[in-house]
Amino acid sequence: MNNQLDTIAPLREFVIGMTKLVSQEATENNLITKGSELLKSLIQSDRWLPEFCTVPHLEYYQQFLLHADPLGRFSVVSFVWGPGQKTPIHDHCIWGLIGMLRGMEKGQRYKQLPSGELIKEGPETVLHQGDIEAVSPTIGDIHVVSNAIPDKTSISIHVYGANIGAVKRHTYDPVTGTPKPFVSGYSSQQTPNLWDQSAEIRASL
Repeated sequence: MNNQLDTIAPLREFVIGMTKLVSQEATENNLITKGSELLKSLIQSDRWLPEFCTVPHLEYYQQFLLHADPLGRFSVVSFVWGPGQKTPIHDHCIWGLIGMLRGMEKGQRYKQLPSGELIKEGPETVLHQGDIEAVSPTIGDIHVVSNAIPDKTSISIHVYGANIGAVKRHTYDPVTGTPKPFVSGYSSQQTPNLWDQSAEIRASL
């Protein structure tokens, strides 16, 4: 029996659960609350994550697409942080969930004043394995994220309320707060095959 097909089952079940959720729920609060429960279950183990979605880049963090809903209602992404790597200050423009799969991640939220200036909002947070954090324009959407471990790779699983690689969003100048548009895309054209269960079915014959 193919171990990869067996191992990836938790991700497949998560995608099925999220698909049902976005088909039934319309409010952001319910999507975040119930989506967090599904994500909490997924990140209890990291055995399901395909190896190619765990590889860090020497210079910058990686963003591997695990699944994108065909109707654009959500996407699931593996973020891989090499030692010392961090994002610019950025927003998302949609709701999102961050679940810590391996290692640790630091985050600092920001608030933009009417003048355009950015100020820190609350203390820096640290996510440990199994922790979940939510972002959205309604609850706080601007932050900077970095690997909290100086000499090891960290990996977090992100769920967003759209195909995040195609969303028009912004980075922010840390001094002036000036926004700059960007579209993130993804770090690989390869995605995990969630749906080939032929090996398991053949083994049951």
